[in-house]
Amino acid sequence: MSKKHIVLIILFILPVVIYLFFASGVYNFTHLPEVTKNVSETSRFKDAQGNSVSLSDKVTLLGFLGNDVLKRKSNVYNLHQEVYKGNYIYDDTFQVLMLMPEGTQDKVNILLEDLSNYTEIKNWKFAFGQPEDIKRVFNSLKGLGGLANDLGTSEVFIIDKERNVRCNTEDKDLKSKGYNTASIAVVRKKLDDDLKMVIAEYKLALKKNYKVSRRDSFLKINEKKKNEK
Repeated sequence: MSKKHIVLIILFILPVVIYLFFASGVYNFTHLPEVTKNVSETSRFKDAQGNSVSLSDKVTLLGFLGNDVLKRKSNVYNLHQEVYKGNYIYDDTFQVLMLMPEGTQDKVNILLEDLSNYTEIKNWKFAFGQPEDIKRVFNSLKGLGGLANDLGTSEVFIIDKERNVRCNTEDKDLKSKGYNTASIAVVRKKLDDDLKMVIAEYKLALKKNYKVSRRDSFLKINEKKKNEK
């Protein structure tokens, strides 16, 4: 085979094969374990507009910035640059939700203004509540870490649409069930990959359900035609 033919295969045929492989939905990926079930709902928390926020039916990165928002500002930027920007455009059900103590609204507004200079921030959610409610939600995660005195932590947690914590706790860096946003390596190589895994899981399930629905509709139409004859 000539070099010209090899180049043509690489440029035109190989991309098509790769596309068909992934589009077929037959590839396998690891199921990210459910390490805590039934995380407490967040309906007692209100956003800046006074609306309740929810974990149900959302793929959520859940975090707690505490009273000293600026103390963890760099962690937020790590999340925004390494995870949020690469995922929010692909899934409307994805959100980053930060549960904040009442009284931190002005600090959050400054942070949101900074984040908006980088990209669209519609999937960033900040909701405000009482200290006991922050502790209630955090404790329901059943992680190994704890909240600091200011009700904050550097860790975020992947919560699926059924309000389960998802994490590979076999990884030595993830024993606490959360991801340390102060570490670029953890955010970029572990959090981003694991989040994509959960999002892909739901997309694959949706694709399978769509195929089943189309097949059932087709069978019903054929059955109806037979009965009409």
